[in-house]
Amino acid sequence: MPTIENGSVTLNICDNGIATITFYHPAQNSLPAALLDELAEKIIGAGEDAKVHIIVLKSGGDRTFCAGASFDELLQIKDKEAGGVFFSGFAKIINACRKSSKIIIARIQGKAVGGGVGLAAAADYCLATEAASIKLSELAIGIGPFVISPAVTRKIGLPAFSQLTIRATDFQTAHWAMEKGLYNEVYPDIAALDAAMDALAEKLASYHPEALKGLKEILWEGTADWDELLAERAAISGELVLSEFTQQALHAFLKK
Repeated sequence: MPTIENGSVTLNICDNGIATITFYHPAQNSLPAALLDELAEKIIGAGEDAKVHIIVLKSGGDRTFCAGASFDELLQIKDKEAGGVFFSGFAKIINACRKSSKIIIARIQGKAVGGGVGLAAAADYCLATEAASIKLSELAIGIGPFVISPAVTRKIGLPAFSQLTIRATDFQTAHWAMEKGLYNEVYPDIAALDAAMDALAEKLASYHPEALKGLKEILWEGTADWDELLAERAAISGELVLSEFTQQALHAFLKK
């Protein structure tokens, strides 16, 4: 299995047209820049492959879907240009999901934090377990969920996004996430999740590809300006991460 910055991204395409993209990082599936780039490339590649009908997005392990940005890398950012480039990694993934002609189903087996919530929001349909609680912790470390906010707000609306952002240290349950529209289905455990995921992916893969493509276009109507919008948001985060407040907060978090 190829490794990227001690993590990995793999793509497996089955004969039935289901492409499964799996990312993994030992630090709770956090996403360093190299992993963000590779994940975006895999999503783009699967979307352009005529053999692929449906994309399944998942992560390794059984406890955390994605812990968001790599704090170790955030501490290495020394200027706003580098900061903008790092946060643009999340923009690349969201835009890759948005522009893909294929329906993307996300398998959320555990907690999603920060950018992990953004990944879930960028998918077209989410299946999760009851352990898949969510949190947007960015305000607590002196930045904000600026890059992912368009994707998250599109799914759950501004009132729920406000609650999730302002309650930056609090997890919201998987059932809360389903009630607000981030998750579409919630299951008691991973076994039930995987059974439902497999059944849904196989059913969708049997549908007319052009019908699925047309549905995808409808689902993302009104987002044509996101290339520019998310780049602007990445620049905001890239500058804030340099602040003394954020640097101290990151150091304090890593010492826990």
